[in-house]
Amino acid sequence: MIRAMRTAASGMKAQQLNVDNIANNLANVNTTGFKKSRMEFEDLFYQATKPLAGVGQSGIVAPASVEIGYGTTPVSTQRMFTQGEMMSTGNATDVAIMGDGFFRVQKPDGSEAYSRDGSFKVSAEGRMVTNDGYPLVPDISLPDNTKEVLIAPDGQVSVRIPGDTIPQPVGQIELVRFMNAAGLSAEGQNLYVATGSSGEPMPGTPSSAGFGRLAQGHLEVSNVEIVEEMINLITAQRAYEINSKAIKASDEMMNQANDLAR
Repeated sequence: MIRAMRTAASGMKAQQLNVDNIANNLANVNTTGFKKSRMEFEDLFYQATKPLAGVGQSGIVAPASVEIGYGTTPVSTQRMFTQGEMMSTGNATDVAIMGDGFFRVQKPDGSEAYSRDGSFKVSAEGRMVTNDGYPLVPDISLPDNTKEVLIAPDGQVSVRIPGDTIPQPVGQIELVRFMNAAGLSAEGQNLYVATGSSGEPMPGTPSSAGFGRLAQGHLEVSNVEIVEEMINLITAQRAYEINSKAIKASDEMMNQANDLAR
């Protein structure tokens, strides 16, 4: 009975983390470029109370053994990089990636981070930056007298200035891909950083082979589906509840066993 309690407790702990993950998905339903994640579990080790020992005394091979497991444990949060829907904003510096790829930005410490959030702003120095002020890599600066910003599907950034009829190119937006995007580490602020699991970033230009194209005046919304998450939440809640009942049942069985000695 003690083993049953510990096994059920591992299930309750696992489902608590599952609910925490679902809550984070739901909390970010309106976060630009957010990618939902899914908890993954695996069973723990087993105790063979009657191991397979080959042919028995009667000459018959046992078809199966008696193995009792010790519960479950979370092993990963699998991030799902499925495409989110496009939302039209009409803002010239809003850019969505339609397909594979991440924007490159530079953090204050000089390192690079990667994002699917294309809600860029223009800083006081004329640089295209994220909502937290991190500039794009490579850097794109707009002239002081910029009248209109044009971003092509291949990432070329051009501006119109008074007196010129032909747009003037000012920079190129680059994207990166990863062999295993699920291995990226989420840092908050809609940013990811490369890890040994993700592999090294592979840079390229939008619309080229393997990379998505850009859509100016649009943003990619979160890929969280509320109905799906609510179903997952109910399932996790029921699993948590049934594990708690297993603990109560084990406790009642222990009490009954203790009463036999009285």
